[in-house]
Amino acid sequence: MGIPSRPDPLAFLGDELGALRERHLYRPLRVMSSAQGPIVSLDGRQVISLSSNDYLGLTHHPRMKRAAIEAVERFGAGSGAVRTIAGTMTLHEELEAELARFKHTRAVLTFQSGFTANTGVIPTITGETDLIVSDELNHASIIDGMRLSKAPRVVYKHADPASLREVLAEAVRRGRDGQGEPYRLILIATDGVFSMDGDIAPLPAIVEVAEEYGAAVFVDDAHASGVLGKDGRGSVSHFGLEGRVAIQVGTLSKAVGVLGGYVAGSQSLRDILIQRARPFLFSTSHPPAVAAACLEAIRIMQEEPELIERLWANTRRFKAELSRLGFDTGRSETPITPVILGDSETTIRFSNRLFEEGVFGTSVVFPTVALDRARIRTIVTAAHTDEMLDQALAAFDRVGHELGVIRG
Repeated sequence: MGIPSRPDPLAFLGDELGALRERHLYRPLRVMSSAQGPIVSLDGRQVISLSSNDYLGLTHHPRMKRAAIEAVERFGAGSGAVRTIAGTMTLHEELEAELARFKHTRAVLTFQSGFTANTGVIPTITGETDLIVSDELNHASIIDGMRLSKAPRVVYKHADPASLREVLAEAVRRGRDGQGEPYRLILIATDGVFSMDGDIAPLPAIVEVAEEYGAAVFVDDAHASGVLGKDGRGSVSHFGLEGRVAIQVGTLSKAVGVLGGYVAGSQSLRDILIQRARPFLFSTSHPPAVAAACLEAIRIMQEEPELIERLWANTRRFKAELSRLGFDTGRSETPITPVILGDSETTIRFSNRLFEEGVFGTSVVFPTVALDRARIRTIVTAAHTDEMLDQALAAFDRVGHELGVIRG
């Protein structure tokens, strides 16, 4: 006797996928069959990659690989538990101590990703008696962290300290009860570097406003880690604001080249996160190989400054040549260089043609960015050679003329 057919309660998902394909917004996964690097094998094709967050080329650095292998030999493949039970190894403690020294903070706590760091720290330290003030273009992980908090929130115009001051002044005037009752904590949250446009937050002005109102500043430095500041310490170091920013969230998954995230700040902040941050409490700790490779990466960043120098030399050259060709790179100040084309369909076609030309540049369209701001999001790294960049720029030139994006 056959199984009776039943209606599929998830049938609507097929309709939603069809709608995405109709609007040219569906993104299939490309599959890599090589190590991460400036040239990769993607969907069976060898291409120059301009889509990796591996800013310093550390994913395949010999010292990193050696550190990971030695950790596996000594400690095994996995940790076997959450940190609060039996999953805290000496490697985790060593990594956090090294990160605290590196960031010039009292303490650091690592998380499984930058995303879980944000969704761990924000709801842990804020509640109904607090206020969160957020840049309108903050990363999704900050937004989700705010959603998990019971704290009310207000939004200021992107990277606009005048808007921040105006929004904050009104919130303080009204207070948490509408009658001027002060908030326990006001937390101003911003990215250090914004991941879609590559611009840097005006941290000095944000800190000035925060200090005027007795607020704490929270900076997500995912795309500033390993890129800005002394030895890649981030945007706080870049602006010389050590000691004036309460919370720094960083990533171990981009310039550091491995996996994870961390929260840097006071010892009390670390201690309360260990007791209450749900992603920390309910997730198995990093495998030994991950912790050891991250630890080695922090050392490499300080001992091999030529990597950051090469990253910035490549960045300046690539931006200048794109501008010379007639492309709009927006307000980028960092290795994140958007090539803004406007129309989503044209942008996806452009990305596909680049791939055929041997260059992998990711298309980013609505709703990730505004409908008329679709772009190819590129990132050059320290591992790209001049020859690779020449080939990539030539491909942009050819495809740009072919699709009528640039003329002349």
